[in-house]
Amino acid sequence: MSLYITSLNSGSNGNCYYIGNDEEGIFVDAGISCRETEKRMKRLGLSMDKVKAIFVSHEHSDHISGIPVLAKKYRLPVYITEGTLRHGRMDLARELVIPFAAYEAVRIGGISVTAFPKFHDASDPHSFIVASSTVRVGVFTDIGKACAHVINHFQHCHAAFLETNYDEEMLMNGRYPASLKNRIKGGHGHLSNAQALELFKLYRPSFMSHLLLAHLSKDNNNPQLVKDLFDQHTSNTSIVVASRFEETAVYHIQSSGEMLGEIKRPVEPVAPAFVLSKPKRRPNDQQLSLF
Repeated sequence: MSLYITSLNSGSNGNCYYIGNDEEGIFVDAGISCRETEKRMKRLGLSMDKVKAIFVSHEHSDHISGIPVLAKKYRLPVYITEGTLRHGRMDLARELVIPFAAYEAVRIGGISVTAFPKFHDASDPHSFIVASSTVRVGVFTDIGKACAHVINHFQHCHAAFLETNYDEEMLMNGRYPASLKNRIKGGHGHLSNAQALELFKLYRPSFMSHLLLAHLSKDNNNPQLVKDLFDQHTSNTSIVVASRFEETAVYHIQSSGEMLGEIKRPVEPVAPAFVLSKPKRRPNDQQLSLF
């Protein structure tokens, strides 16, 4: 069964990715408003009625700000870890909150969603593999480095959203204070163009048809720069830069029809989670994205 994918928005001003089949779909994160989400879905010819769940990668506001209204209006279950829920402090109906655990697949109709831990400065951050019986799509954004878990899953994907947050030279010569520059490139921040390209060159499977470059920094990257960089190494993979201002087209991801085998969990563990202070009890306050 094939899958359809699109980025509704990607960047520090809001992130929302849609993956679905002919019957149902899911959002990974929802960091733009409900109204804007609806407008972009309608422009793409995608029905909100097909959206059956929201999966939350971490608690930064550019990934969760649209969730409370979307979940309430459409009665969408929100799959989220306890740590992310606690630090995100969203106003969600208890019956809509469903916890998930790494490497335990969640079935949404004909779609399977499997989370795995990642490096990022959040309480309990996860990346996702969204799969049908014959297609795998990875969502690999907001990662400080390509650990064994990312590498292991990337090389089994027919398509992927891959973070290319910053150009190293632009970051180092830019206006950010040294402390923020160090956080961005320090292993629990974001993936650079060069790091993402290395992952792509070394571990891209021959059957990967689409790569959506995601979460570009407004100040430390340039869409044409990163597209030109990847276009030199594309082979048969279509490279798309996901915009921070508008939705991408909908891409139809297919395979030759073979059933997917199980991906073995890598032996190498992810490093201890980034330590966050206990959230203060301010119900309307949310942790802001730093990047």
